[in-house]
Amino acid sequence: MRRSFIASIATATPPFSLDQAQSGEYLLRHYADKLRPRSLTLTRKLFSHPSILKRHFAIEDPDSFLNEDPDRRIARFTESSIELSSQAIIKALDAINLSKDAVHGLVVNTCTGYICPGIATYLIEKLGLERNIRVYDLVGSGCGGAIPNLEVAEAFLNSSSDRVVVSVSVEICSATFQMGDDLSLLVSNALFGDGASAAVLWNRPEGLELIASSSYYVPEDRDAIRYIHKNGQLYNQLSTNLPHLVKHAVEQVVRNVLEPRSLKIEDIKHWALHTGGEKIINTIKSEIGLSEAQLRATRKILSEYGNMSSPTVWFVMNELLNEGINKGDWCIMVAFGAGLSAHSFLLRMS
Repeated sequence: MRRSFIASIATATPPFSLDQAQSGEYLLRHYADKLRPRSLTLTRKLFSHPSILKRHFAIEDPDSFLNEDPDRRIARFTESSIELSSQAIIKALDAINLSKDAVHGLVVNTCTGYICPGIATYLIEKLGLERNIRVYDLVGSGCGGAIPNLEVAEAFLNSSSDRVVVSVSVEICSATFQMGDDLSLLVSNALFGDGASAAVLWNRPEGLELIASSSYYVPEDRDAIRYIHKNGQLYNQLSTNLPHLVKHAVEQVVRNVLEPRSLKIEDIKHWALHTGGEKIINTIKSEIGLSEAQLRATRKILSEYGNMSSPTVWFVMNELLNEGINKGDWCIMVAFGAGLSAHSFLLRMS
């Protein structure tokens, strides 16, 4: 079987950003009359928490949220997802001096908007990719979607020639913005941001080698983290019990990739853990015995970008690469979300 490697990773965010204090002040200014006193207190607490300092949003002005109808919202999702994905792909190819002509396959995942045909077809047109390219649009996999995407991209690569496959994760979480006297909405509005990532895969023995992956699903707990539809629009739904549920799923997928290779938690120097939120990160840390050093990159990305849903784990992985990974070092990507599901991918620097 041919070996597969991650040759490069690139990320992209919208130019507009708000720090948490600005975001909180904006919401309270426009929506305080919709919130009970308890929710007002919680909103102030959420937006003053030091774990997140800033987030990026695919908007030009926060006031666009106030009168954005469903048609305009999906149009913004479409425009922004294509633009951010394109930026990430170009940066990832440029980083290893490859042209778009080298791309044989493209896999795109998202959960924050639905369009048909999918984002991949727009990227073929915008970037001028070959018309006989292999593409796949993965929709509805939630915050953990980058890793199932990576599995599909690896399968594409193993059935292709010596050209490359690009794995793209993109989320415009702001296109699902809702505000109301609901704990799920209050938490979501303090946590999520917009962003995209692109990873280039090839068969050359250079970069991060893809060793093994694992997934774990708890479908009976799907209501703990999901989008639901109300009045034809997406509303994020989060359970207060989510940290407890997620930690067990994460422990399972980590064990499933480490134990067959006689690896232990302490053998994995580099951890790209999804930034699900401060409470979830701390719960996972305790459950599987991670050190603060192993969580440094995750906490940094949470602070600077919040939770961008599926691309976030790639932001963390890119941060680890920027810090430096030595040849032979073990790495693991871990993401979790809708399903309820958790996913892991074991990597090693070649």
